[in-house]
Amino acid sequence: MLRKLSNRYASKWLVLLFDSCIVAFTFFLAYLIRYNFRIDFDFAMFIKQIPFVVLGAIISFLIVSSHKGVVRFTGFKDVVNIIIGVNILATMLIISTFMSRKYEFHNVFDIPGSIIYIHLLLNIFFLIGAKFFIKSVYRSLVTDYDVLSKVLIYGAGDSGMITYNAIINDAKSNIEVFGFIDDNDRKVGKKINLLNVYHPKKITKEFISKHEIDEVIISIQNISSNRLLQITSSLFALNLKVKIVPAVQNWIDGDLSIGQIKEIKIEDLLGREPINIDNPLLIDEYSGKTILVTGAAGSIGSELVRKLTNFKFKKIILLDNAESALYDLQQELERNQINNVHAIVADIRNMVRLDNLFNSYKPEIIFHAAAYKHVPLMEQNPFEAVSVNVRGTLNVVNLSVKHGVDKFILVSTDKAVNPTNVMGATKRIAEMIICCQKNLENCKTKFITTRFGNVLGSNGSVIPLFKKQIESGGPVTVTHKDIIRYFMTIPEASLLVLEAAAMGLGHEIFVFDMGKPVKIFDLAVNMITLSGLNYPDDIDIKIIGLRPGEKIYEELLIDGENTKPTYNEKIMIAKCKTIDIDNVEKLIKDLCLLGSNSQNIEIVSKIKEIVKEYNPNNSTYDVLN
Repeated sequence: MLRKLSNRYASKWLVLLFDSCIVAFTFFLAYLIRYNFRIDFDFAMFIKQIPFVVLGAIISFLIVSSHKGVVRFTGFKDVVNIIIGVNILATMLIISTFMSRKYEFHNVFDIPGSIIYIHLLLNIFFLIGAKFFIKSVYRSLVTDYDVLSKVLIYGAGDSGMITYNAIINDAKSNIEVFGFIDDNDRKVGKKINLLNVYHPKKITKEFISKHEIDEVIISIQNISSNRLLQITSSLFALNLKVKIVPAVQNWIDGDLSIGQIKEIKIEDLLGREPINIDNPLLIDEYSGKTILVTGAAGSIGSELVRKLTNFKFKKIILLDNAESALYDLQQELERNQINNVHAIVADIRNMVRLDNLFNSYKPEIIFHAAAYKHVPLMEQNPFEAVSVNVRGTLNVVNLSVKHGVDKFILVSTDKAVNPTNVMGATKRIAEMIICCQKNLENCKTKFITTRFGNVLGSNGSVIPLFKKQIESGGPVTVTHKDIIRYFMTIPEASLLVLEAAAMGLGHEIFVFDMGKPVKIFDLAVNMITLSGLNYPDDIDIKIIGLRPGEKIYEELLIDGENTKPTYNEKIMIAKCKTIDIDNVEKLIKDLCLLGSNSQNIEIVSKIKEIVKEYNPNNSTYDVLN
């Protein structure tokens, strides 16, 4: 019964009739008040005036469309409409009275001014009061109080009030707002809609227990990530659930609905502002182009493809040797009715196969995201790291030059900077291959490198690992208590790569200003708390020691790489470090000639000969130092 009631809405004409009846009643009440609650007035004349007043009310309400509002969702805008409507009615009655007296019209239109003003005030009081009374009754009928959640809103400003209104206007929300939290001393101790504003220091475990608070909704626009991290950490310590109101630009049609208030995510706690790129140059860059993405089924590659489908491309070629993942991406694009996408199962180590693909599809832009990236595995398998990250990259680069590709964008990593592991060193060699193309004569291709830190949620990254460990009951494993990393989300990384392609003129390394690095231990604690558990009572954290080749901290720049700003303050350009191109090319050729029967130490020693700053750490290759 209640569910059916919650899905039904009163007709707008019924609302108009209801409002008109209230206007008629208040008109009678205005006469009673004016004549001291005695019927000492011309009652017959009053009866004749009623139709005129009601007609005026109907016209006024139709003008402001107050009858179209859903009564159960009555809010500030509806109140404003009602006030405007009754003022229009009062103005009409004043004008009719003036004209009646001046031109001696029928005295039906001659209404005393005192009654008009009393009527105006009564209309405001009764019409608004009736709407909020009906809203309150409806809410009490359809709300299931057994599952009612009591919340505090963090932020007593405009955004906090909008959040409050979104909650109270949603009869199905099952949420009771207990009060507001704000650190502004001028607001603390005051009331908003009869609700107290508390200082954050007031919110203690005793306070939470006494008032049975379930969660806190953070409603502060343009809040810095560091401030958000500080607030959430203090709230998590009180065992409170934390939700956050999205940025105003993400509200649907400019209005906030309760469904948009989400659980806070680990991406919100990175300690930096997210990157947002809105560059019209990207439209020109990719419109009508044939684009090849290597490693298209991977975390970065697949997101690059998704972003590219927003442009009017000519063709997109998805190249990967991971058959299942590539098939999943192909099916996703088909479901979204994306045409002119070709999924190719191929290996970048196969030069002949690649050459045939270049001949068939003639790509104009190449995003090279194919790589082996897992540090511990590549420490044990340096030959495979070289074969894909070095030889594979060299194949795609050489074919780009041969076939006159317009732009080649390499997806690199911060682990290539002063590397301490095989994976990072091979990615540094891939960067050096790009730098070696600088002196080529009559080379049409513009070579560009993008370099960024760890990607949240990518295959094999720390976030999915922590999630699995938490789901299985722990412990969460961290290699070192002081280990720190730069983080960005997959969409951010993809946007950076697309921006670099549009911005790049050739032989730049684009580096993203990733703000402050995140301490992995703190990240683990936050993830445990976000899962509704406590550290160390529910889930413990185990320090297991640095893995072979792992650094305590990462860097984004190599010594000798000077940076300069771009028009996007979050993106910097680093020029390729000067290298002996002839010598490097010879050494890379020798490295690629090593066979699968070569000893690991032999392969790694060749890598170190090329990458002088490579210093193996905590691995069997330390002897090379």
